[in-house]
Amino acid sequence: MFINRNRPQRIILVLILATGLFAGCSSPNSDSEPTPVLSSHPQTSFPLPPLTANSELGWVLTDGSRVKLSEHKGKVLVLDLYATWCEPCRQSIPHLIEIHRRYEAKGLQLVGLNVGGPDDRVKVASFAAEFHITYPLGFPDQPLTDLLLADTTSIPQTYVFNREGKLLKRFIGYDDSMPAQLDQVIQSELASSSR
Repeated sequence: MFINRNRPQRIILVLILATGLFAGCSSPNSDSEPTPVLSSHPQTSFPLPPLTANSELGWVLTDGSRVKLSEHKGKVLVLDLYATWCEPCRQSIPHLIEIHRRYEAKGLQLVGLNVGGPDDRVKVASFAAEFHITYPLGFPDQPLTDLLLADTTSIPQTYVFNREGKLLKRFIGYDDSMPAQLDQVIQSELASSSR
């Protein structure tokens, strides 16, 4: 009877190679911090300096046109900072689409700003098609990104500005309570500014 003395070594070698292959197939974001979802939304004290209606800060839309915050004076503005790979961001999209549909004619402007990095920019068109996004998408200028993400880079982050450009509310993360809270802030501001 023939005994293959190399068989145990081969089995060990195969196991080592298989382990290495699985470790190498991890997500591209596995070396970065996970995107947290907060169990409750922070009560923000508006840590940002006031963004005024004459601000030159802005973004470039996916069609290449440049937009400034100052161009939204007179509208309630919602900026949503997201990345295509961010699962909580993806979960928030259906609600954002619904908000845009319901309130756009009443003076709401919603803009999605991709902060997922250079590799994520090329995925925005397919992301928009996948979710049937109806509101404008763009890429914030670096000074705007630095300002909005100064104290935390956790995403999604959603900012609501009144018609004069003052920050009303900042949401960090996404959970089941966020849609109702966002809706309430928007409804309240649209109602108060229409008087």
